[in-house]
This record gives sequence, structure tokens and C-alpha cells, in this order.
Amino acid sequence: MSSSVTLRQFWDQLSTEGRWLLSTVAVQTLGRGLTLPFTVIYLHEVRGFSLDLAGALMAFIAVVALVVTGPGGVLTDRIGARRVLLAATTCQLVGCTILAFATTPALAALAMVFLGINFGMSWPAFNALIAAVTTGEMRQQYFGINFALVNLGIGVGGVVGGIYADVSQPHTFTVIFLGDAASMLVPIGLLLGPLRHVTGHHQAPDDADASAGSYLEILRNPAVIGVTALTFIAVFVGYGQLEAGFPAYARNVGEVSTGVIGFSFAINTAVIVLLQFLVLRLIAGHRRTRVMLAMCGLWVLSYAVLGATGLVPGPVAAVGVLTFMGLFALGETMMQPTIPAITNDMAPDHLRGRYNAVNAGAFQAGAIGGPLFAGFVLDRGWSGAYVFVLGAGCALIGVLALVVERLVPASVNGVPDTHPLTADPVTGERAPQGPPA
Repeated sequence: MSSSVTLRQFWDQLSTEGRWLLSTVAVQTLGRGLTLPFTVIYLHEVRGFSLDLAGALMAFIAVVALVVTGPGGVLTDRIGARRVLLAATTCQLVGCTILAFATTPALAALAMVFLGINFGMSWPAFNALIAAVTTGEMRQQYFGINFALVNLGIGVGGVVGGIYADVSQPHTFTVIFLGDAASMLVPIGLLLGPLRHVTGHHQAPDDADASAGSYLEILRNPAVIGVTALTFIAVFVGYGQLEAGFPAYARNVGEVSTGVIGFSFAINTAVIVLLQFLVLRLIAGHRRTRVMLAMCGLWVLSYAVLGATGLVPGPVAAVGVLTFMGLFALGETMMQPTIPAITNDMAPDHLRGRYNAVNAGAFQAGAIGGPLFAGFVLDRGWSGAYVFVLGAGCALIGVLALVVERLVPASVNGVPDTHPLTADPVTGERAPQGPPA
């Protein structure tokens, strides 16, 4: 696929299975958007839980997800991505239904278990299913467009939920959580219907070492370690700050209103939805690691702008906060197509679930560590140190991207491999291919 490919050409070149999988993403995530911004409000103001308990319940989702991600990757490889995704999506449906009627902490915790199972297991399974219906440059394009549709669905859902939900009328929250549950019927119907024959399951080669599929062996691959570290740092300084460090800094240091912070998230969604496909056209055919370098530059600039808002709090800071979010979102459009594509192009077919699970685990660890760091530093008033560490983290992403570039074949990095090499999926050692037999 050339860099001049249009959206229509992408759709025409996509397999029927890929079209089915992609066409329902926005509908499914619209349900998620109905509840995502309002879960803590629901638990605290509607069900009467303390803020500490509500926050702990939200964190519990991430803990459960982290625990089940490894087993989810193994199951994906052993029984197929479709079956695991079907089970995980059903857990989301059950969890949202329970949460809609959770009047006690115990019921809420039970709901969070089901939500955590979905979050932890669906990631490696869904990425493996995408890899099963796409190849090459099409795979990178797919991951990027999928990301844009996810943001579109969540953004629209958030607007609808914000208009409809009312803390003075508890039943409105019951309705939006049931709406989230009902939206899961779309992917469930898809997996039981048009995609029932796409298993995402691959048999190991006859000569494969039985022990080569363990997570320990996979993590002995230097390229896997590099991509895992890259993912962790990118999430730690990126997504790990969006819902915790960024709002706290903007509110307490930049002294901007909550309305400005809310509008900044609308800008985030708009930039991703409007520019993702353009970015995909521009980065097609370029080294994915170099795309990550461009992302680093954008994120360093964005955090410099955010840091400057602390020097001019008030109306000028508000402009800085909005600018920060626009630059950050543009960087996201470069990150989301590249890391999943590298992971899935690097993984042997029969181990793709586990490779995705390793990457998902790094993402979840960064999403847990990022807010903890932000809370610790900002609570002590170390705003300058906060911005400096995030900027240094962005620079570290650039270093890791260049390290990964030396460890993966050119084809995995998104460009033609002029000197094909065979790579051991466990050790990462490569040797020139011999002549065909």
C-alpha cells in the first residue's frame, strides 16, 4: 500500500472480515463512552460510596486486568482469538449489568472483576484477530483507523451520557450502564455470525520448541524487551497522565477552569478523528521507529507548553492547555498505528496472543504507574520536576525507538527488507536467508 492510498481504496482492499470487524467499532465504543467519564460520579454521588472507595474500585479494574492479561494471551494462542474475545465481551456485558444495579460495595467490586477480565483479555485477543484479517501495511492502517473510531465512539458516547445522566435522577445512570451492556451485543453477534469462521488460531510448526512459547522465553528476545520498555515509558508519560496528572496540573498550577479541561478532551478526540487517516497516509512506507521519534518531538513540545502554563496562570494558561492537548493528540495518531503493528509483525502466528499480552501488560503497568507518579509529585508541589520528568521520559522513548530499530527486521519496521533475514522468535538472533530449495 502506497502512502497515497485513500480511505476508499483502504476499504476496497480490506477483506470482508476486516470490514465487519471495523464497521462495528464505533457502535461498540459508543456504549463505553456513555459510562467511562461518569463511573466515579455514579459510585460517589448516586450510590453514596466515599471518593476513596470509588477510586479504589476503579483501580481494581486495572489490577484484575493486569492479572488476567497473561492467561488471556495463552488462551488466545491455544483456543483462538475469537473465542477469547467472545468470552471477554460477555464479561463486559455482565459487569455493566451488575454495575447498573450495584447498591453495595460488594456488588460494585464484583462488577469490576468482570470489567477487568474484559479489559485484560480482550486486548491481546482483539489485536490478534486484527492481525488474522490484515497483513503488511494494511495492518498498520487498520490499527490507526480502529483507534480513530474508538475515540469517535467514546467521544460521542460521552456527550450523550453527559446530556442524559443526572445525579438527581439515579435511574438515568442505570440506563446508561445498561446501554453500555447492550452495546456489547453488537460484537457478540458479529463473532457468532459473520466472523464465526475467523478463529485467529494457528497451530505451532512441527519443528517448534515446546518451551519456546513461555513468557520467559519470549522476553528473552531483545526486540520484545525493547518494544515492551518503549510501550511502558510511552504510556507512563502519555496516557498515564491524561486522566490524572494533566487535569491536576492544569487546575492547580495553571489555574484553568474545569470547563477548559473538559473542552481540551473534546479537542483530543477531534484531532484524532479528523487527522488520523491523514497521518496514516504520511507515515506509510516510513520506518515505524522514526515515526515514534516524530511523536517524541510533539510530546516534548506539548509538555513544554503545559509547563509554561504554570508561569502564566489564568486565561493565557487556558490557551496553553488547549494547545497542549492538540499537540499531544497528534502524537497519539503516530503512536497507535506503530507499536501494535511492530508487535504483531514481530510475533510468530502461533504466539501472537502472548506477544500482544506482553505489550498489553506493559501498557497497563504504565497506566497504573503514571497516575501514582503524578499524584506523589504534584501533591508535594513539585510542578517543575513533574514537567521535567515527563520531558525526559519522552526523550527516553526516542532512545528506545532507535534501539528497537536495530533489533527488528526492516519489514517489521514498516519498510521493505532489502536484505531478508530470518529471525528466531525466541532469541531474536537473525541470519541471512539461504537460497530457496
